[in-house]
Amino acid sequence: MAMWLPHSGEVLEEPLEPRFKEAVLGRLADLPATPVEPRLAATVMVIREDPVQVFMLQRASTMAFMPNVVVFPGGRVDPGDADPDLAWAGPSPAEWARRMGLDEATARMIVVAAAREVFEESGILLAGPDESSVVRTEDLATWAEDRSRLDKHEETFASVLRRHDLVLRTDLLGLRSRWLTPEMEPRRYDTFFFAAIVPPGQAPDSETTEAVGGVWFEPAKLMAAGEAGDVLLVTPTRYNLAFLANAASGEEFVTENPPVSQIMMVPRVEPDGEVTLTVTLP
Repeated sequence: MAMWLPHSGEVLEEPLEPRFKEAVLGRLADLPATPVEPRLAATVMVIREDPVQVFMLQRASTMAFMPNVVVFPGGRVDPGDADPDLAWAGPSPAEWARRMGLDEATARMIVVAAAREVFEESGILLAGPDESSVVRTEDLATWAEDRSRLDKHEETFASVLRRHDLVLRTDLLGLRSRWLTPEMEPRRYDTFFFAAIVPPGQAPDSETTEAVGGVWFEPAKLMAAGEAGDVLLVTPTRYNLAFLANAASGEEFVTENPPVSQIMMVPRVEPDGEVTLTVTLP
């Protein structure tokens, strides 16, 4: 059976869960004149080969944004991600800015946030002693304090790398897509989706306060589990999983570098009163 592959002009629809219906209808009836300004965010699809699998976290039920949803490691951009004293390898901030359609300073912060968040939430460290190597982190306990200090905003990612004499390997990241939270939401994010192969000598965990567990999934099987209602997936996650499921390899997926446009779903109230989120893909 052929796997679904999203294409330009396709209309995606996501029926809203009943538990969110009343709140969303209330927001639609009282839309603010100016939507909440979205916060910049970054998430990373951590991938391993043979077979191709992706590491997923289940968000804690106590989270205000997307509780219980199965997601890729990630989070919002922090002011500390602008720390200029960071050793950088791979595409320049100017090149990232071109790919992302942003100014250089903003693009740089988002790339740093992607690397920081995936380290905070899974222990994957996309950095090495030089531009051609990657640090080994088999003993994740030795990095626990660094991750905790980052999570508490007690230190910047740049300062962690400096202390360990490490270089950020931005060449290990591939940009995949950009999704914007709908305008009626009180918490909005402009999220850039990246992908990275697990570096040699590293393995992810789920030692983060925002998740209750981490699991490796084959993308097609995870999508099927979402369709069956066994796991909770949102449309941006399914969209990115579909491309991974169709890729010849994880490495091809990470290095493909597709064009990226902002995608935002909008609510539609059906004749029966149900609410559907919909978007026409660019």
